[in-house]
Amino acid sequence: MTGEKENDNVADLEKNKIYTGNSEKVRIEPNKQLDSNGNDTTIKLYKRRWFIVLLFSSYSLCNSFQWIQYGIINNIFMKFYGVDSFTIDWMSMIYMLTYIPFIFPVTWVLDKKGLRVIALVATALNCAGTWIKVASVRPDLFAVTMLGQFCCSLAQVFILGMPSKIASVWFGSEEVSTACSIGVFGNQLGIAIGFLVPPILVPNVEDMDELASHIRLMFYITAGVATLLFMLVIFVFQERPVFPPTRAQATARLVPLEQYSYSASILRLLRNKPFILLIITYGLNVGCFYAVGTLLNRMIIDHYPGEELNAGRIGLTIVIAGMVGSLICGIWLDRSKTYKQTTLAVYLMSFIGMLVYSYTLDLGHLWVVFLTAGALGFFMTGYLPLGFEFGVELTYPEGEGTSSGLLNCSAQVFGIIFTISQGKIMDNYGTLSGNIFLCVFLFIGSVMTGFIKPELRRQKANQMARATVPEDGSFLVPSVLHGTWF
Repeated sequence: MTGEKENDNVADLEKNKIYTGNSEKVRIEPNKQLDSNGNDTTIKLYKRRWFIVLLFSSYSLCNSFQWIQYGIINNIFMKFYGVDSFTIDWMSMIYMLTYIPFIFPVTWVLDKKGLRVIALVATALNCAGTWIKVASVRPDLFAVTMLGQFCCSLAQVFILGMPSKIASVWFGSEEVSTACSIGVFGNQLGIAIGFLVPPILVPNVEDMDELASHIRLMFYITAGVATLLFMLVIFVFQERPVFPPTRAQATARLVPLEQYSYSASILRLLRNKPFILLIITYGLNVGCFYAVGTLLNRMIIDHYPGEELNAGRIGLTIVIAGMVGSLICGIWLDRSKTYKQTTLAVYLMSFIGMLVYSYTLDLGHLWVVFLTAGALGFFMTGYLPLGFEFGVELTYPEGEGTSSGLLNCSAQVFGIIFTISQGKIMDNYGTLSGNIFLCVFLFIGSVMTGFIKPELRRQKANQMARATVPEDGSFLVPSVLHGTWF
C-alpha cells in the first residue's frame, strides 16, 4: 500500500493486465505507482474512505432509529391509535418480516449495480417513509403510519448487509474489521437514539391533540434528517476507489461481470458447512437482541410502572455498551485475526449476560438493571460486526453482500419467532420465563459456535498474494469463481 495521497492521473487497473498463456498476471507492488503503459500497478488507500463509511453510518442510523421508535413507547402509541400491544410490536417486526423475501433480489442488485445504486435506493425509500409518517398523525390513520414504516423497513434491506461490503471495497486488510464495526456502529447508534429520544419527545399525556403535536414533531425531525442524508448520497457517495485497497479486492475486480452467477454463489454458500453453522448461530444471537429490543418497554413497565423514560434509557445503555464492544472487537480482530476465538468468547458472555439480566430485573432497583443491561449489550450487540467479518472470512471470494444478506435473513427469521414467542410467554408466565426462553437459545448458539471450523479464506488469499511474487514483479491472480489459484 502506498499511503493515502490520491492520484487520479493514472490508468485504470483493467488496462494493466499481463496475459501469459492460460494464466493472468497483474503487476501490483507496494510503494509503486501505475503508469499508462502498464509497467507497474498500485494498491492505494484514499482519505475519502472515511467519509464514505461515515455517510453510510449516518443513513443507517436514521433508518434504525425508526425500527424502535414505536416499540419503546408502546403504551403511548396503543392509546393514540387505539390498537393493542401486539399490533404495535408489529411496527418493529415489520423490519424483520420485510427483510426475508427482499434480501435476495437486493443482493442481486448489489452484485450487478454496485454500492452507489443501493445507497440511492436505500436513502430514497427511507426519506419517503418518513414523510408518509408525517401525514399519519391522526388516530384514524394507523394504516398510513404502517405504510410509512413499511417503506422504512424496505430501505433497511438495502442497508443492513452493507458494512462488510463497504469495508472490503474501500479499506485495507489491516482495517477492514474496524471499518465494518464503524458501519455497524451507525445502526447501533440509531437504535440507541431510538430508545432515548421518543420517550423524551412524546411524553405520556392525556390530551390527544397535545399528544398528536408531540408525535408530529418527532416525525418532522426524522423526515428532515432523512431528506438531508438523501441529498448527500446523491451528490457525494462514490461507487468505489480508483485503485483497490487490498490484493484480494484487486483479484475480485478482474472477474468479468458476465462470468458471475448469483444463483451459483448462493449454492456454494449453502454447501459451505462452517458458514451454515454461522448462519444459525448468528440468527440465534441477533434474533434474541431483536426480541429484547422490541419487548423492552413491556419488560420494564411490568416491574417498574410509569418508567417509560427509564425504559428508553436502559435501551440506550444496552446499545451504547454494544457500540463500545463492537469497536473494541473490530480493533482486536484487525490486530489478532482470531475470528473464531473472539466470536465464541463474545457469544458465551452474551449468554451469561442474559442470565444475569433475567434474574436481576425484578429486584426493584433500577440501577441494577442499568448495570446488567449494559453488560448484556456490550457482548450481545458487540457480536454483530464479529458475525459479519467471520462470515466474509469463511466465504471469500463470494460477495460480501451475499454472505451478510444470508446472516441477516437468519436474524430476521429468528427475531420474528423469538419476539412473538417471548411476548406470548411473558403474557402467560411472566417476564422471567420469557427471558429464560432466550437464554436457552443463546446457550445452544454458544455450543454450535464451538463447532465452526475457522477457514479464514480472505486472510489466506492476502497472504498468498504477498508470497507469490515472480521475478517480473507480478503476482498470480486467484480465481474468484472457484477460490483456487491459476
